[in-house]
Amino acid sequence: MGAPRMTPPPTQASEVPAPFQRALETLRLAVEGDPTRPELELEDMPAPQRLAPYSAAISASVYRDDAEIAMGRLIVLYDPQGHSGWVGEFRIVAYIRADLEPEIAADPLIGSVAWSWLTETLDAVGYAGVSGTITRAVSESFGDKRDDPSTTELEMRASWSPAREELVGHVGAWCEVMCMAAGLPPAGITSLTSSGS
Repeated sequence: MGAPRMTPPPTQASEVPAPFQRALETLRLAVEGDPTRPELELEDMPAPQRLAPYSAAISASVYRDDAEIAMGRLIVLYDPQGHSGWVGEFRIVAYIRADLEPEIAADPLIGSVAWSWLTETLDAVGYAGVSGTITRAVSESFGDKRDDPSTTELEMRASWSPAREELVGHVGAWCEVMCMAAGLPPAGITSLTSSGS
């Protein structure tokens, strides 16, 4: 695991700006700390290098019975000079992909519902300038794979600017939406099927 990687700072900068250093510490604690859910695993990953002067990224997977049912990436971008289209110096870019039951994927409202999971979760931590897309994909197998079952997936791509420099809640919101997309009950609620009932 280890500390989240970051893109090299500009050649003129000898130190990482304090706000981004705090963001790195937030990501490090998320990766190295106790997971918010036992089904969730976080790890650091390389960050894209051309989106902002400073960036860091983590990835996550959600497991059920040792099978990965959702995965995602969270990228934190920081530009001390601000950036066109951002509200403030930070921008968060999130990606989530989750397996869906076919009957849920067929619901024409699933995109709106999934988007509301994100915005309602972010309401608690403060955000601005949110944008994104929700995609439903159906994969069918043919030829030698014709016996493989069809699969359905939901993909969410979103970005937003945090209202404050404190990013802990934003990491938590991303994790919670990923778990909800995977079909897990909201945090703090035990599924009846998992309790042996």
